Amino acid sequence: MNTKIAIVRVHGPSKLKHDVVKTFDLLRLYRKHTCIVVPNNVSYMGMLVKIKDFATWGEISLEVFRKMLEKRGKLPGHKKLTEEYLKEKTGLGFDEFAKQFFEGKKELKDVPGLKPFFKLCPPVKGFERKGIKMPFSLGGALGYRKDQINDLLEKML
Repeated sequence: MNTKIAIVRVHGPSKLKHDVVKTFDLLRLYRKHTCIVVPNNVSYMGMLVKIKDFATWGEISLEVFRKMLEKRGKLPGHKKLTEEYLKEKTGLGFDEFAKQFFEGKKELKDVPGLKPFFKLCPPVKGFERKGIKMPFSLGGALGYRKDQINDLLEKML
C-alpha cells in the first residue's frame, strides 16, 4: 500500500518569501488550516523542504482520511460531499473510495467537482505547547511529525 502524506498549513500569509508563497500555491494550500493529501514521493519532498517553517506534515491513516473526506469534503457552491454523490459519480462509498485512494487506484480528481484540499478548523485546545514558531521535534507545531499528524487532524475536524 502506498503511503500518503497529509500537509497542513499552519502559518498565515503575512511576511512570507515569494518562493514559499509560490510553493503553497502549487500545493493549493491558500489559507491557514487547510490540508492536502499527496503521495509520498521525491517531488513533494522538495516542496516540503521549502515550506518546513510554515507547515506540518506526516503519514495519514486510512481512517482519518475517510473521516476528513466525509466531514470536510466540499463540492462547488459550498456543498458537502455526500455518500449518495460519491456513489453516483464513482460507484463507491466513503470506505471503498478511501481504500482505493490509498492503494493508488483512485485519485481525488476522479470525483468530479471535489475540491482537492480540505478546510479545517483550528485545533481544539490549540497546537502543541511551544506554539507555531518551533519545530515539532522541539515541542512546537512545525515540520515533520510522522504518524502523529493523525492526532492533529482529529483535533481539527
